[in-house]
Amino acid sequence: MKSGGVSSYALPAKRGGRGLALAVLGLVILSMLVPLVFLLGLHNGFHSTNGFVSKDSSEPSVSFGNYGSENQNHVQDQLEDDNKSARIDDLMKRLEPSLPKDAIGNFVKESANETIDDGDAMHVPVDFIKGQPVLPKAETKAHHDFENNVPSNSEITTFEEEKSCELEFGSYCLWYEEHKEGMKDLMVKKMKDQLFVARAYFPSIAKLPSQDKLSREMKLNIQDFERILSETTTDADLPSQVKIKLQRMKAVIAKAKSFPVECQNVDKKLRQLLDLTEDEAHFHMKQSAFLYQIAVETMPKSLHCLSMRLTVEYFRSQSSDIEGSSEKSADPDLHHFVIFSKNVLASSVVINSTVMHSKESGNLVFHVLTDKHNYFGMKFWFQRNSYMNANIGVLNFEDLKLDYPEAKNPLMLSSEEFRVSLRSLVSPPAVQVKTEYISVFGHTHFFLPEIFKSLKKVVVLDDDVVVQQDLSTLWSIEMEGKVNGALQSCGVRLGQLKSYFGNNNFDINSCAWMTGLNIVNLEKWREQKLTERYLSLLQKQHKMGGKPSEIGTMPASLLTFQDQIYGLENSWGLSGLGHDYSIDPQEMKKAAVLHYNGKMKPWLELGIPKYKAAWKKFLKLDDEFMGECNVNP
Repeated sequence: MKSGGVSSYALPAKRGGRGLALAVLGLVILSMLVPLVFLLGLHNGFHSTNGFVSKDSSEPSVSFGNYGSENQNHVQDQLEDDNKSARIDDLMKRLEPSLPKDAIGNFVKESANETIDDGDAMHVPVDFIKGQPVLPKAETKAHHDFENNVPSNSEITTFEEEKSCELEFGSYCLWYEEHKEGMKDLMVKKMKDQLFVARAYFPSIAKLPSQDKLSREMKLNIQDFERILSETTTDADLPSQVKIKLQRMKAVIAKAKSFPVECQNVDKKLRQLLDLTEDEAHFHMKQSAFLYQIAVETMPKSLHCLSMRLTVEYFRSQSSDIEGSSEKSADPDLHHFVIFSKNVLASSVVINSTVMHSKESGNLVFHVLTDKHNYFGMKFWFQRNSYMNANIGVLNFEDLKLDYPEAKNPLMLSSEEFRVSLRSLVSPPAVQVKTEYISVFGHTHFFLPEIFKSLKKVVVLDDDVVVQQDLSTLWSIEMEGKVNGALQSCGVRLGQLKSYFGNNNFDINSCAWMTGLNIVNLEKWREQKLTERYLSLLQKQHKMGGKPSEIGTMPASLLTFQDQIYGLENSWGLSGLGHDYSIDPQEMKKAAVLHYNGKMKPWLELGIPKYKAAWKKFLKLDDEFMGECNVNP
């Protein structure tokens, strides 16, 4: 009974334990299979919850251009390539150069595509394609329609793909071409290139069973190159047998190329190298252009020292005011020159070069208009330095009592300068870019008749000019009733600037005119009421949304003198010495006035060296403050 009772009770217990054991075993196997499925990538064969289907590939494809930017709204057949590229996104992010994108994003005042205010001149890049202004933003692809000369889509694409360095970085490219150094550490760069190519071919060669020897040889060479490059970055530190190693690697790569490989994989890996290299090169170009902008827009330490020392000495010595002789400064029969400047050294060169070439220096009267920060330093400089018999007066523009309230807030003290790049698409792919620098009167210039009420005619000189001939004959030129006698730049016509002029009427074939050397008939100016016309145009420009920080007074300035420009002969002036490296020295000798328009001014370290001599010889190097501040441009 006991045994039977035991037997009848034990059987069900045994069966229940066996079922439980099987269930536990099943769960254990399932728990092992699930991670294994994900590790092997088999889960890509199942339908996902969002309805898309993905497939795995042993060789993932790499998508270049926008790393890690798969679009979830792509159709099903496009998802396959996106999912393949998604796996290598992390690798791409690790391989791409560490570019400080915040620095690029905050890259302000970029020479080629944004307004640059350097205190004395405003440079607004105005890029054009065959008469079409391109909006001054690097990222924009929008173009203004002009004269029905809209290029085809292919031409616009060509412009974007073959973007000129000058269009993007401005005059930095001109400086860079002249100062470009030869490639350094060429052997290291060759080793890096060969290493990347070997890495691209190695996975395909390793899969060929019959090429174990070549695979091992490639692996050894790759490891050898990696070891060397981890220890050195210059050619001087390379081992003595580096040339032999390069030849050996070259031979191994040549053998690998002779075998059938997965070209798509190799091609994409090499494209990866190209894209990353181009991105890094473009970043370094941006960085260099930014440093160039700082160098050309910052006052040199020596000039700042000179200005500060002069200001301190002015108050220390309790100098008397230097306004020039009141009789001469108001005498309309004398030859009056007006200079707007904040740079005492540049103003001194302009005056000294004019006086040195003048036949009658006693007839010359110079009016230097500056701001309150440089006023006292300039007064002291021109008090302690003589310029033959010329009369010199220094005025603080901000202290002048003028009838125009707009004069109280000058947008710019001196002339405004603009870079205009003209790109021809007539015969692609040989696309040529021509860059012109034009300068127009700044805001303060339009109050000349109010400042000098007793004068009939003045000559306005920019502070970046050098005079090489007697200018007295300018007063005898008959200007045919025109107000402004100026050199014209017919490389840029007003029609090409149409988008900046709004609905105003003007002659599209009129040439742009230049500052630097201008004869101004103040009597005709007052008769024509050009100051009122300028202020009206400026107000209209502001209402249309034209911001002074973007285009300055350029539209209003050019339109104010519509039909009021008398073109001077080209022999009176030669411009471009601040950006053009190809000016003929013989042409420089013939010109009456040299104009250093552009970014590379002669008092800067980045000024064009071969043009500096014509400017430096008019410096007052014997002044004690010049030596104390080490002023030697």
